[in-house]
Amino acid sequence: MLRADLEHILRAAGRITQEREFIVLGSQSILGKVPHPPDTLTGSMEADVYPKHAPEKAEEIDGAIGERSSFHAQFGVYAHGVGPETAVLPADWEKRLVKIENENTDGAIGWCLDPHDLAYSKLAAGREKDTAFVAEMLRHRFITETTLCSLLEATPADLRTRLETAWTIVLRSKALPPPAG
Repeated sequence: MLRADLEHILRAAGRITQEREFIVLGSQSILGKVPHPPDTLTGSMEADVYPKHAPEKAEEIDGAIGERSSFHAQFGVYAHGVGPETAVLPADWEKRLVKIENENTDGAIGWCLDPHDLAYSKLAAGREKDTAFVAEMLRHRFITETTLCSLLEATPADLRTRLETAWTIVLRSKALPPPAG
């Protein structure tokens, strides 16, 4: 998915729900901070979104422009209407949201996760594809070890162990560049 595709999804979601602001979770939220990421970070055809002030309208998004919809068939991308509970996120994540709003969104605003918050949520999910995504973000320097470790240190102990285990997998990944020097 390209940034223009996400902007199209935001525009369509705004028209469908009559809402103006949307939270973008999942992989495509990288497009907020990094409008043109490498192909290794844009492979997904879906954008996880929900109306910021009316999350219950996510079902309308899913029904109209979701997977297997005519929108999906025509444009090759789709929206997955999700809820706020979909992602495990660190404290104060909302203060770090990255705004997408331009002529292509037609008045709709997409609030994308900061890359570090995205990485945190991917580590919490802990799937192989998620740790590979975080490794790519680290390799391309869209996140830093220092900032992510600060988020992990502020995590409650019961969740921190799971996140640190996934982070260790990322750090051991062969996708990382060799150390400088």
